[in-house]
Amino acid sequence: MEYSNEEVISISLKLTPAFSEQVQNLKMNESLIHNKEQNKQNDFYSKLGDIINDYNEVLLFGPTNAKSELFNRLKDDLQFKKIKFEIRVTDKLTENQQRAFVKDFFRERETSN
Repeated sequence: MEYSNEEVISISLKLTPAFSEQVQNLKMNESLIHNKEQNKQNDFYSKLGDIINDYNEVLLFGPTNAKSELFNRLKDDLQFKKIKFEIRVTDKLTENQQRAFVKDFFRERETSN
């Protein structure tokens, strides 16, 4: 989501499953499944990194560890050194709740500066 001029704009990326449901139901080598899933996740994080690189401040939030995994992947990359990251743990939020969370977070930052 992008916060600009008091508005929150959604940008969507979809993570496609590493295998179709049919293939997942077959007995497969667990290592192969794990490697395929890791590759898909790495591709997804790379796409997020390409988007994040256009911003000065980034808020990573949500109920899972994905936000921390993404941050840990990006923090040592020199192209992201100029970006200020904030990480917040939240419950699972609807899209409207996410918009409100982002808006409140950045409004609060604006008033405190």
